[in-house]
Amino acid sequence: MKKVLVTGGTGLVGKALEAVIKEQSPADEQWYFAGSKDADLTNLAATQALFAREQPTHVIHLAAMVGGLFHNMNNNLDFLRNNLLINDNVLQTAHEQGCVKVVSCLSTCIFPDKTSYPIDETMVHNGPPHPSNYGYSYAKRLIDVQNHAYHDKYGRLYTSVIPCNIFGPHDNYKPEVSHVIPGMINRMHQLVTEKLEVPESEKVFTVFGSGKPLRQFVYSLDLAELMIWVLRNYESVEPIILSADEAQEVTIFEVAQAIAKAFNFKGKLVCDTSKADGQYKKTASNAKLRSLLPDYAFTDFETAIETSVKWYKENYDQARK
Repeated sequence: MKKVLVTGGTGLVGKALEAVIKEQSPADEQWYFAGSKDADLTNLAATQALFAREQPTHVIHLAAMVGGLFHNMNNNLDFLRNNLLINDNVLQTAHEQGCVKVVSCLSTCIFPDKTSYPIDETMVHNGPPHPSNYGYSYAKRLIDVQNHAYHDKYGRLYTSVIPCNIFGPHDNYKPEVSHVIPGMINRMHQLVTEKLEVPESEKVFTVFGSGKPLRQFVYSLDLAELMIWVLRNYESVEPIILSADEAQEVTIFEVAQAIAKAFNFKGKLVCDTSKADGQYKKTASNAKLRSLLPDYAFTDFETAIETSVKWYKENYDQARK
């Protein structure tokens, strides 16, 4: 019997994993989704107590201090220190307690700022990350270094996945920490529900920045299915990019259009070019994934946005905002 511990199990990806596992109901696996109430993973003793209680054989490590562009820019030291502590505590405790496999979650934003595209798994350490989020990026990169070190010293199969921008139900909609899609969903909902003296067609939704940067997005339910596949079938310490195909890349303005459509918003979309754009593009190659899973069908972007907006409206009172 596999006992799978998910750290950060109450967040966006954790909730998606829980939904997929509930649907699959595997007979040979027990899953436990740990949230911040279960343990402060920056504290070694608390991390050890969680592992001692749950006795996992496998770990999906999602827990991290995360935030959007503007939150990262102001808090690089905190992102660096807290994530270093969390990652070292989880990986070392997993090793000490005999966990046979750990799958940690990295991010495409950790790649070098100056690079050629598309980026692939071999390029993680090829130069400094974007200066806006270097604290988070270096802490995440060190998971890959540590995975190799556990493999070299102890033969451990501790590996990592690198998703592109994730969105879906149970996202974090708090304006000061949210990523682009939940941030827009929250602001669009406020605009649509505001009782203004102007007709709907004259309402204006502001897109932060030029709207031109390109992004790949992955729907949280798709990512959950792929992470479960990695846990069960991917037998390498080398990271693997879990990303939709390059052809599915969209501009930030197209994201705003999809969200406007999901809300049936009839007003105008306007770009505020005084706001920062971040990186222009971060195109990632999923060639390694496609070589192993050629037929996986990603959820259509507009459909996934519709589902995410529907969840937000139906769960507005409980959403993190």
